[in-house]
Amino acid sequence: MKVIGSMTAMQRQSDEWIRSGESVGLVPTMGALHEGHLTLIRRARKECKRVVVSIYVNPTQFGPKEDLAKYPRPRRQDLAMCRAAGVDFVFAPQNLYFPDHSSYVEETIVSQGRDGTSRPGHFRGVATVVLKLFNLTRPTRAYFGQKDAQQVDVIIRMVRDLNVPVKLIIVPTVRDPDGVAMSSRNRYLSVEERATAVKFAQLLQKATKQKSKPASWLSRELKRVTSLRLDYVEVAGDRLCAAVFVGKTRLIDNERLVS
Repeated sequence: MKVIGSMTAMQRQSDEWIRSGESVGLVPTMGALHEGHLTLIRRARKECKRVVVSIYVNPTQFGPKEDLAKYPRPRRQDLAMCRAAGVDFVFAPQNLYFPDHSSYVEETIVSQGRDGTSRPGHFRGVATVVLKLFNLTRPTRAYFGQKDAQQVDVIIRMVRDLNVPVKLIIVPTVRDPDGVAMSSRNRYLSVEERATAVKFAQLLQKATKQKSKPASWLSRELKRVTSLRLDYVEVAGDRLCAAVFVGKTRLIDNERLVS
C-alpha cells in the first residue's frame, strides 16, 4: 500500500491509471475509520482494479462552532485498517486548498433543509472537496454510505449537473449490533450517551412502520427522551431522516419508509 500526500503526485498516479485503462474505486473519508468505511472498501475491492481511500478532515464543511479541532485523527490505526483491507493507495494530503482559494461548488436545491439548515455552508464544503477528490484521483467508481442521506443526494445531483465521469455506488447504512448507525463521532459518546443513541435508532425504526404521519410520530417520541435534543425530523423522498444531539455529539440517521 502506498500513501500519497501531494496533490501533484496523486494526479500523476491517476494519469497512469487512465493511460493503462485500469478501473479505480475511490472511498472518500475523513479518517477515524470503522466497519462502515470497511464495507465501502470491500465493495470497491471487489469491483475495481485499484482502490484509493482518501483521508482528509475537510475544514470547509465545518461551521465555526463545530468539532473540526477535536475531530478524531487516528492516522496509524486508519492506515493499518486500509492495509489489512487491501487498499492500494491512501491519499492523505495535509491541505487541499491553496492559500488564496476562492472557488466553491454549491448545489442549491437538494441541499436545502435538514443539515442544510442546521449546518449552513456544510454542503458547499462537501461538494467542493468531493469534486476536488474526483479531479485528483479520477475514479471510475466512488463509494458512499447511505447514512449521510442528504450528502448522497447532493453528490448525485452535482455529478449529474456537472457531467462528472464517475459512477456513484451508494451502500446501505452499516449498523452496530445495538442498531446504532456507525459513525466516527460515536466514539465521543459516554456509556450513558450510547444508551440514548440506541433509543434514537430504535425510535427511528419504529417510526418507519407508522401508517400515518411517521415524521410527526418520531418527533413527538424523540422529544420525550430527556437525554437528547431534537434537531430535525423530515421525510425526504421515501426516507425518514432525523438528527439529534446526544450531549455535545450530533447524530444523524435515516431509514426507508415501509410502504
